[in-house]
Amino acid sequence: MGDPRKQRKKYSGPQHPWQRTRLEEEKVYVEEYGLHNKKDLWKMSSKLAHFKQQAKSLIARRGEQAEQEQKLFLQKLTRMSLISAEGTIDDVLSLTVKDLLERRLQTLVFRKGLAHSSSQARQFIVHGHIFVHGQKMNVPSYLVPFSHDAAITFNPKSALSDPEHPERQIKMKAEEKKVLAKEEVQAEEKEEIVEDVAE
Repeated sequence: MGDPRKQRKKYSGPQHPWQRTRLEEEKVYVEEYGLHNKKDLWKMSSKLAHFKQQAKSLIARRGEQAEQEQKLFLQKLTRMSLISAEGTIDDVLSLTVKDLLERRLQTLVFRKGLAHSSSQARQFIVHGHIFVHGQKMNVPSYLVPFSHDAAITFNPKSALSDPEHPERQIKMKAEEKKVLAKEEVQAEEKEEIVEDVAE
């Protein structure tokens, strides 16, 4: 069994180091989600493989104990927003790595607009600027339960909690530019419609 105090890898890497298709897919995920390195991706892949292995085991088993474990397993994945409330054990087998990456704290901080990019979201989390449900969370790969989505905020003691902070002002200006650009496009489209009607 080994020494329980010795740290061991909690993930497994690819079976073969040079596979063009896999390398290209991994590159897309690393860039899109601002992952620190491919180890982050392999951790999510291993977690997904564990979920699927558990689902297959529960499908094969019968009895009251198996039904109870299946119910608890589905409730856990529902809380993590990986499957819907009406989801079944078969839905677990259709999950992808992208589904898990979307539930990472780093991704949700970026999606909520608390950071300019996924990379900056990771920096904010590691530096202790992010709170989840009133507790500081400095693990970018933390899978956030659905009920805690709205509870992702800046650390009240962090300088970033001030709306006037330069980093947040830059974000606001960028969003204002997007809104203005959208309004200009809509105005141009209206002018073209008016001209067509006049002709």
